[in-house]
Amino acid sequence: MAQIEAEAANELMRLAKAIARHDKLYHAQDAPEISDAEYDALVRRNAELEEAFPQLIRDDSPSRKVGHEVAASPLSKVPHEVRMMSLDNAFSDEEVAEFAARVRRFLNLAEDAEVSMTAEDKIDGLSCSLRYEHGMLVRAATRGDGQVGEDVTANVAHIADIPQVLTPLPLAGGAGACPDSAIDADTPHPNPSPEGEGLFDIPGTFEIRGEVYMAKADFAALNAAQQSRGEKLFANPRNAAAGSLRQKDASVTASRPLRFLAHGWGAASEVPAASQFEMMQRIASWGVPVSPLLQRFTSTDELIAHYRSIGAQRPDLPYDIDGVVYKVDSLDWQARLGFVAKAPRWALAHKFPAEQAETTIEAIDIQVGRTGKLTPVGRLKPVLVGGVTVTNVTLHNRDEIARLGLRIGDRVVLQRAGDVIPQVVENL
Repeated sequence: MAQIEAEAANELMRLAKAIARHDKLYHAQDAPEISDAEYDALVRRNAELEEAFPQLIRDDSPSRKVGHEVAASPLSKVPHEVRMMSLDNAFSDEEVAEFAARVRRFLNLAEDAEVSMTAEDKIDGLSCSLRYEHGMLVRAATRGDGQVGEDVTANVAHIADIPQVLTPLPLAGGAGACPDSAIDADTPHPNPSPEGEGLFDIPGTFEIRGEVYMAKADFAALNAAQQSRGEKLFANPRNAAAGSLRQKDASVTASRPLRFLAHGWGAASEVPAASQFEMMQRIASWGVPVSPLLQRFTSTDELIAHYRSIGAQRPDLPYDIDGVVYKVDSLDWQARLGFVAKAPRWALAHKFPAEQAETTIEAIDIQVGRTGKLTPVGRLKPVLVGGVTVTNVTLHNRDEIARLGLRIGDRVVLQRAGDVIPQVVENL
């Protein structure tokens, strides 16, 4: 038993170091080296070991951290009044059902009690918090480590989706009404109907939180322009958005086609709604875009059906997504459920499996790294995977080529797990 515990302690140490390194690459340097799926596997293994050996949980455990500490940066640091949390992940329908059951158990509800939840697409972008005071944007900050982020106020002034002044638009049905038109699946940036009498009052202080992202078409155009100038290409839209927002020179941000979708809120002097869905409608009524796919459901089966529907639409959406987020609708229940170390008990991200496509290996070249390391690279017939055209794939080493039996001219299955690094998963 002592030997098993020692091995677990060593593995937890290695996992903490590896996950911290990948957090830094992803959050601080916008240069991930592994896919989201590979990263999620590391985090899940760490959670499994901590559950089996709670006495071995480290002070630097990844389960206690959100994002990454803001590294040396030309941007000033900004503390978050309310911590920006991450989300727990699910990868199967069974895990979603268990999440709903766990919510009922925590709230002491009957097993068949109705629990209303919202479901919306999970944008693959850079988290950003917008602080409004008396309707005026006074500060914008990246998530950073959840407690301290980077001040990007000057930069978001150039994002058309982010209003500098919140405007309570009139709504049909009188004061306090939340019409279904506030979230319209036919438009990517819904706004309420201007007809009607009622207005949604804006609290004195309200932080709107969401994702800064780059649309697929805009990303393709940006990379084409980069290539024409002989400049470095961005790996994917998320990296392009993050690199564009986190600029000391706001004119660089102004030259990049960034967008924004709200998914929640942080510090607020008042929350003028009783449910998640109603509050998101209020945010939309102030002129801030929310997801056109946001809906509210009362059963797990409906949640999963919406997940599948969004998954089917994924290739045709104008932006990259990597899953669907479920949130308990009642704000009172959210408050009772509270948080674990770094995530709310009332929300869950249901991740998509890696997208795959077939293509042909047209050549195999050897690249020499700056340290002299030799890496085989497959040159591919261009193929669209996860909204990005892939032309090259690392083959890692000779053993990997032998394992897959790869030869020039072979038909292969390619995937970009988490829309990051292409990899060959099967030789056809």
